[in-house]
Amino acid sequence: LPYTDAVVHEIQRFITLVPLALPHTVAKATPFRQDLTPPLHLVLPQGTTIYPLLNSVLHDSKEFPNPLELDPGHFLNENGTFKKSEFFVPFSAGKRICPGEGLARLEIFLLIATILQNFTLKPVIDPRELNLTLTLSGTTNVPPAYQLHALPR
Repeated sequence: LPYTDAVVHEIQRFITLVPLALPHTVAKATPFRQDLTPPLHLVLPQGTTIYPLLNSVLHDSKEFPNPLELDPGHFLNENGTFKKSEFFVPFSAGKRICPGEGLARLEIFLLIATILQNFTLKPVIDPRELNLTLTLSGTTNVPPAYQLHALPR
């Protein structure tokens, strides 16, 4: 089950279904991007509205090598056990995290595990020919439709 968990996490990380989090307001003057060389010397004043871009965290190459590739290994240790990442924030983070996160994670995992337990999935076309380009629709990313064969086990 660690590999299944890693696949579920990687799919959510890869597609970034909702790339833009709910707006936040800066509670106090906050230095921004002091980590750059040279630093920006930019301060966000108290009361500034910001829109966190979850995509920038979920595709951070420092945490996820080859972030534009679908790789469940991003969530596996060397011994094959599941590895958590503080950069995994598809439901946002902090006080404004999605209130349905726990239920959504459970439902997604159970659905995929049940499908994989009861069916053998076979591609209709060569998987290397699949187009993984997402379409932005409003505020969400929409993956393209795919066909596959679901053969009962």
